[in-house]
Parts: sequence; C-alpha cells; structure tokens
Amino acid sequence: MPSDFHQRAAEFHEQAAHAHRAAAVHHEKEDHQTGTEHSRQAMEYANKAQQASLDAHQKSQKAAQKPGK
Repeated sequence: MPSDFHQRAAEFHEQAAHAHRAAAVHHEKEDHQTGTEHSRQAMEYANKAQQASLDAHQKSQKAAQKPGK
C-alpha cells in the first residue's frame, strides 16, 4: 500500500518535469504565453508532488511502526 503513495508522488514529479521541459521549449521559441501556461502547470504538479511525497513518507513511517512489520 505505501508503494502506491510513492508511485503517485513519482507520477506528479514526472508530470512537473514534463511541463517544465515544455515551458522551456515554448520560451525558446518566444511563445511566452504558452510557456507561461506550462510553467504554471509545472508549479501545480510540483506542489502536488511535494504534498504526495510528504503523505507517502508519513504513511510509510506509520506502516513501519505497526507490530509485525
């Protein structure tokens, strides 16, 4: 179960990285409006990734503290 939480966090990190790369491409092409939108999406995914990572860490710690684990 905790690995599911870590997997979800990893997916958000990947989405953030993809959005950052897309933003860089659009900014290089001087398409700043689209680049800015991708940057905004990247920040949203990065924030979700951070929260998901914190949640996964907490759940992993709780699972490790259960008797018999």
